[in-house]
Amino acid sequence: MQIEVETFTVNKRFPLTISRGTTAKTTNVWVKISHDGIEGWGEASPFGVGTSPQSTEIIQNALLQSLPILQQFSPLQKQAIDVVLNKSHIPSSAKAGLDIALHDWLGKYVELPLWQLWGLELKSIVPTSVTIGINSPEGARARARDWLQFTDVRVFKVKLGSPDGIAADRKMLLAVREEALDRELYVDANGGWSLEDAIQMCNWLADVGIKYVEQPLKKGQEEKLGSLKKQTSLPIFVDESCFTSSDIPKLANYVDGINIKLMKSGGLTEAMRMVHTARAHGLQVMFGCYSDSTLANTAALQLAPLADYLDLDSHLNLIDDPFTGAILQQGRVLPNYLPGLGVQRSASGA
Repeated sequence: MQIEVETFTVNKRFPLTISRGTTAKTTNVWVKISHDGIEGWGEASPFGVGTSPQSTEIIQNALLQSLPILQQFSPLQKQAIDVVLNKSHIPSSAKAGLDIALHDWLGKYVELPLWQLWGLELKSIVPTSVTIGINSPEGARARARDWLQFTDVRVFKVKLGSPDGIAADRKMLLAVREEALDRELYVDANGGWSLEDAIQMCNWLADVGIKYVEQPLKKGQEEKLGSLKKQTSLPIFVDESCFTSSDIPKLANYVDGINIKLMKSGGLTEAMRMVHTARAHGLQVMFGCYSDSTLANTAALQLAPLADYLDLDSHLNLIDDPFTGAILQQGRVLPNYLPGLGVQRSASGA
């Protein structure tokens, strides 16, 4: 098989601020695998969690270094390819780009969308949340109005963990709640709280009707999650603390759910494994994203019928997405009926 790698830059309509910083644009990597006249597409996007951030340069270099080894295989030799990738220890985002492209190729080869190949039901897909980053109360209100004018929003995810402290978090959340009216609200602190603040905030969030809290404590403080869980009734999800299925068993007694992202897991293969592992431990499942385009989010949507919650909105905030694929209907982001991922070049990206 032939493998091509190229970069593309996407710009956000509204910059996103979380506890770790602000992002206005990203340069992602487009992976193309060709064999027998069929081309499969994948995406690898950069992200930074913990001490080993995966930059665009790191991802691109890892992919280019792997090409001579991988080109000897057919896309149908998925197991053998996975063995090579696992031995090479390439970054998870680079692995995701390849894995997504291989799945896209397979779906096109058998002429079925992946969700249908796996026997999944589109009617099981829940509405996606849309994200409001850390802001002033007035700025958060404005961002909520922007989303409401732009699309049929059913769920808001509000980023907390403000450097100004939990008092600022509370003011911002209340401002969003007033603007959001009857929409559901979720909260993601991105590890921005201490244990003491997390206890206070989780109990307060439960009192004001928030559905769940995501990553209340920093990655590396997982042992404190048990103490937090004992002192709050609010469901706790983890994101930065959970990359692959091997992380789930040690977290299972301290959390209620996990956030699966293709760039963390290394693609659809491991994401499916994470779903089954989480279910075996009685946990709920969410699919999330980084600064992904329609390409990566449409890939994640192939597994969306298996999720309790979805946060696949990054492509909705792009002004120059080079791809089309996912369809937005009544607050739900759905895959289409085209084979593979069902992703094509957009008119602006052609």
